[in-house]
Formats: sequence, structure tokens, C-alpha cells
Amino acid sequence: MKFEQHLSQQQKQVQRLAMTQQLQQSIQVLQYNTEELQVFIENKALENPLIELQNNVSDFTYPGSSSGQYNSEKDSNLMNQIPDNHLSLFEYMIDQIHLNYRGTFLRKLVLFLAEFIDLNGYLTISLEKAAEQTGADAIQILDALVLLQQLDPAGVGARDLRECLLLQVERDDRSPALAYIIIEEEFEAFANRKWSLISKKFDIELSEVQEVFDYVQTLTPSPGNVFGSTAGLYIRPDLKVKISEGRPIVVSNKEGLPTIRFQQAYFSKMEKIADPEVQEYISEKKKEFEWLQKTMVQRGDTILRVGTEIVERQQDFFMKPERPLKPMTLKEIAEKLDIHESTVSRTVNGKYLETDFGSFELRSFFSQGLASSDNDGEDTSVSDVKKQIKLLIEQEDKAKPISDQKLVEKLKESNIEIARRTVAKYREALNIPSSSKRKRYD
Repeated sequence: MKFEQHLSQQQKQVQRLAMTQQLQQSIQVLQYNTEELQVFIENKALENPLIELQNNVSDFTYPGSSSGQYNSEKDSNLMNQIPDNHLSLFEYMIDQIHLNYRGTFLRKLVLFLAEFIDLNGYLTISLEKAAEQTGADAIQILDALVLLQQLDPAGVGARDLRECLLLQVERDDRSPALAYIIIEEEFEAFANRKWSLISKKFDIELSEVQEVFDYVQTLTPSPGNVFGSTAGLYIRPDLKVKISEGRPIVVSNKEGLPTIRFQQAYFSKMEKIADPEVQEYISEKKKEFEWLQKTMVQRGDTILRVGTEIVERQQDFFMKPERPLKPMTLKEIAEKLDIHESTVSRTVNGKYLETDFGSFELRSFFSQGLASSDNDGEDTSVSDVKKQIKLLIEQEDKAKPISDQKLVEKLKESNIEIARRTVAKYREALNIPSSSKRKRYD
């Protein structure tokens, strides 16, 4: 058997996209939201001496002054402009402990337990472990817990949800007479709506259990949340929608973003230095500036194009009071604008559009469609189906709540074909309990 080896040359042309570092950064810049983009630009300015930042800050107008100048004749206490920085839950509790309790060993135990209160206000250490670490006996630790639980807010220091609710009920003079004993003795049955057992045990009407349930709904399961920081909980919309001549018009919003400028004077000075390394350095930094400027423009143009197309397709949302949404996918926008679907995805994530009735993430305008049975060519968006489910439940007889199967039948009357499992999924997404848990006994 002979083996032969043949060598041949073939020329093949292959087109590939080279993912350079600048291209990867351009993709990343498109994905940044406004705050992330601002940080990125500021970091680039720190690295590049040829980049100068000019902040786009609106002129300050003092409340009540039309000219933007300070008016001493108005209510002009500038201290009102200083934000109110609240104490944290831990700081608030420490202040109360030092104010209300004398400097005894018991106070030290209360201070020790306060260190194990989480952000929701719950105690995260067992009394046995606390006693072991402090050298106190069981009675002393229990006394310290009682003192801790007498602090504000009501419910703080609880070890579970049941105890948290009991602490709040105990300090509320307006609580129903049976609220405390029902939660204390039959909390599980109460939470699982096995109210007939409670009704028989305490010889009361179901309407009285319903009254306790309605009251418990007013309590908080997380008393520490009131001290949650709101710092930074704001968004800067990338686009604004204005109504002009009966149509929504989209404009870019550059407020808050710095404008980048080229440091021409510094560049001209460095250009005169006859040092190859200096020349290579400033040439590289100039190219980086040009790339950043181009990338910023492309990002803004892409967001504006995508936003304009979204608003064009969802005009009814901006013009009609019920805010209906039409079915729309990322692929449809990508094909219309002749860009990749992943580009649309990066563009709509974390980017917001401001209207007169609120700000909305661009991604929220996308929704799959459900085929209607009337064959009119118009699909119904998932968002609209959820709204109809919510409306039907709001209008139901609370003594006889509508089951998921009944919701299917009622939606079918509106020419919407949908499975019961899908109705249940949408109902749960709306945080609406099942029919058995919506029943009222008024």
C-alpha cells in the first residue's frame, strides 16, 4: 500500500470583524447609562491632558424668582436648599439607648444587641449566642431584648415576622381587640387564610377576622426600611418627548452630561517640543480625543434614532390617557433602522425617556403580542392583557373572586385567546394573589 502526499495552495477571502480595543469600548459606551457614561468621560479626562470637560448645568433659578436672581423679599432661607440627611437605623437606635437608659450593664447588653439589627430592623443573633458572647445570663439578655424592642420604630428588634407584627399591634391603641391574640396563637392559619379555624376557635364571625386582616395590611414587615437611604435614587433621561401639533416629538437631553473640548493651547505647546516620545504621546492622545468625540456623537445619534422609532410606533401611549402599548420587538426596530438586534438591546437598557406624565425606560415599550381571535390583523400586547386582567379583578365581586379559568373566559369575550397557566403567570407578575386569597368576608 502506497501513501502519497499532495501539497496545494488555495486562496480564500474571508471577511471578519476585528474586535479592537476601541471597538469594544465603543460598544461598552453605548451600553452605559447616563451616570456610568459621565464617570467614564471623567476618567478619560483624567488620563488625557488634551480633554477638557465643560459641565452642562442649568442656571440656578431660586424658587419664586422668574429672573434667576436671588430675591431677599421672598421666602429666601437658603438653608432650605440643603438636603436632609437622615440618621441610619443603627445611629437612631444608639441615640435612643443613650438618651433613655442609664449607664448600667443592662444598657451595655442593649447596645450589644443593637449591633446585630439588620437594615430591615430584625435581630440577627440568637439570645443564647448573645449570652455566650457577653457573659450575661438568659434573664439579663431577655431583659435587654425587651428594652431594645421598646425603641422606635415599632417592631424593631423582632426575631421573626410574627414577633414584628405583635410588637406593632401592642403599641397601637387603634388595633382591633382580637388582633394580638390571633397573631400570637394562630399566625400560620391566619397567614394561610384558614380563617374558618380561627372563627371556630375564638367564636367570632369571619368578618371580624377580615377586619384584623385589613388592619395587619397597614403594618410594616420591615420597620427599618423607613431609614433606607434615598441618595442617588434618581435618573437622568437621555430623551424627552414633547407634543407638537398633535404628535409626539423626541429630542435628546444632554443636561448633566459634560461636553468634551480639545485643549488646543496645550497641544500647540507640546507640539513644539522636538522629542519623538512626546510627539508620539500627544498624537496618541489626540486620536483618543477624536475617538471619544466620535463615539459620543454616535451614541447620542443611536439612542435618538431608536427612541424616535419607538415613539413613532407607540404614539397611542403618549397621546391617549389609558397609555396603550402595541406589540413590538427588538428585531422589528433593528430591521427598520438597519442595525443589529444586539445594538438595539444595548441602546434601550438603562436609557430613559421623559414625558409630562413620568419617565420610562426604553425597554419597557417592548412587548410580545398575543394573537386576537377576531382576525383583524391587530395583535394585543402582553402589557394590555395584564391591564385587562387587573381591571377585571378590580371590578370583581370580592365575596366571590374570579378564578383564573373565569378570567380566561372573560378575556376570550374580548377576542383574546390565552391559556389559564398564562393568566396565572401574568396575575402573579402583577402581585395579585389567587382568588381564594382575595376573598373577603365583609
